[in-house]
Amino acid sequence: MTYHPKSDFLRVMMERGFLADCTDYQGLDEALIKGVVPAYIGFDATAKSLHVGSLIQIMMLRWLQKTGHKPITLMGGGTTKVGDPSFRADERPLLTPEEIDANIAGIKQVFAQYITYGDGPGDALMLNNAEWLDDLNYLDFLRDIGRHFSVNRMLSFESVKSRIDREQSLSFLEFNYMILQAYDFLELNRRYGCRLQMGGSDQWGNIVNGIDLTRRVLDHEIYGLTSPLLTTSDGRKMGKSADGAVWLDANMRSPYEFWQFWRNTNDADVGRFLKLYTELPLDECARLGALAGSEVNEAKIVLANEVTTLLHGRAEAEAAEATARAVFEKGGIGDDLPTLSLLHDDIGDGLSVVQLITRAGLAKSGKEAKRLIAEGGARINDAPLTDAGLMITAGDLGAPIKLSAGKKRHALVVLDM
Repeated sequence: MTYHPKSDFLRVMMERGFLADCTDYQGLDEALIKGVVPAYIGFDATAKSLHVGSLIQIMMLRWLQKTGHKPITLMGGGTTKVGDPSFRADERPLLTPEEIDANIAGIKQVFAQYITYGDGPGDALMLNNAEWLDDLNYLDFLRDIGRHFSVNRMLSFESVKSRIDREQSLSFLEFNYMILQAYDFLELNRRYGCRLQMGGSDQWGNIVNGIDLTRRVLDHEIYGLTSPLLTTSDGRKMGKSADGAVWLDANMRSPYEFWQFWRNTNDADVGRFLKLYTELPLDECARLGALAGSEVNEAKIVLANEVTTLLHGRAEAEAAEATARAVFEKGGIGDDLPTLSLLHDDIGDGLSVVQLITRAGLAKSGKEAKRLIAEGGARINDAPLTDAGLMITAGDLGAPIKLSAGKKRHALVVLDM
């Protein structure tokens, strides 16, 4: 559908690539024009930090506030006890209440970098759905809420259907998740006037359930909006790097390592990521995204600086850039690093990191390289390398990769264009 929004928020969502679908474009657009719209995104507390895969949702909430509306960050203190089965092949491990509370405390610190919390009409709220889920009476809940849900319809949602089609177990505990998420929207509307739920496109079924439930119980008009599930141009899930998840907590992923992740963006993704993950004007995003050859590296540095500044501050971004230039351009401490230059034909479908360590001269054999990794002596881009089976593709070499054996032996792997 081609819709031309009048509200600033919906226009930003469309122009910058955040919008996959909306339950009612015109209705939401009119609501956004009339006044402040409280909107929420839910985040389950399954780890001590969110990672880059959640950053698109965080940026949506940031833009919501910048365009005059009220973000609600809903922590799933209650639903994390169940686990979202959406598009998972297996059941999530269950966490204790203490583990969930500790995870929420860590996640809160990240949100404060992007969103302003407070008591004003446009200030964000941080809520926890344990507030209304923990004390639910099961029989009352079944009678008052459960009667509005059709099991036939729930079985038709792709997130559930995909598990059943693969004959993978879906517990009754997990099956309840979509009812609980729908109930979240109802309670947020009843308690805080929330009129919009946002999330990734895999949440579409859960969002629609919440809208239907709220209309049936309260007869209120509310809306849903989803963002695309992002993958990189080489098909990888956003938020993963060669050495694991790219966490947003500085204690789990240093500002330098975070900066380096964005510096290593594939050429084909630069323009799109500038629009999604920075606040640079669209024409500047387009100009930088159109750069080719060696010039695209400067666009990647702009991307890394802007994204790192939003999360960690300008000083950390500038320090990361200075460190990267010293390491990759001057070879660190003024000495040139040994460099392994590869052609596309050399790489093919990918080379194992063990092969790269050996070919770069950091180990005499594959066996020695594997032992180096197993003993914790190998690093990739200054982060611990723990997976001896890691494959490096041409897409990973959009920027040089630094390999290290111990503290003093380093080498660069570059793609010879």
